[in-house]
Amino acid sequence: MPVELQNVSSQAGLPDAASVSQWVALALSRVDDAQIRNAELCVRFVDAAEGAQLNAQFRQIDKATNVLSFPADVTLESVANPVAVAPMAVQQTAAESQDSLPVLLGDLVVCGPVVAAEAVEQGKTLTDHAAHLVVHGVLHLLGYDHETDLEAQAMESLEISLLAELGIANPYVPVTQLPTGQLSEQVSS
Repeated sequence: MPVELQNVSSQAGLPDAASVSQWVALALSRVDDAQIRNAELCVRFVDAAEGAQLNAQFRQIDKATNVLSFPADVTLESVANPVAVAPMAVQQTAAESQDSLPVLLGDLVVCGPVVAAEAVEQGKTLTDHAAHLVVHGVLHLLGYDHETDLEAQAMESLEISLLAELGIANPYVPVTQLPTGQLSEQVSS
């Protein structure tokens, strides 16, 4: 599962490639399809200007947001179709390697300053909040959404379960509602 990490954000304290890869692998771990579990994707940490520009361009919202997900439109079928008109040697090589072709899952754009501000506002560590948003973004790439209450409940339930495996508290419970002592553990971790 190759994860390309691009960090063009000036925000201090953003996670490294190993952490991001761990979070992506965790989000993909519940998928039955081995090709999807081994999919390629890019996670790009950006500053507010780039985040706002992309959010305006693709969602018509004129401000930066925490995470944007861009699912790839490339499927194994769309990769394989052009092979049918290729020379026989190329067809044979492509057919032999069809099962090993990487699946491109998509791209995540994470706005460092927005994530950092939200973490402070919500009483979370930057690392925990970034982990949540990477997992959240990967789930979007897998087709999960939160447009309806039922979709939101399914997606949030999966996020809570995955983050618990990392020792991260439920991100949807306000910090003021966490059991006594959990905030100090969460902030110091």
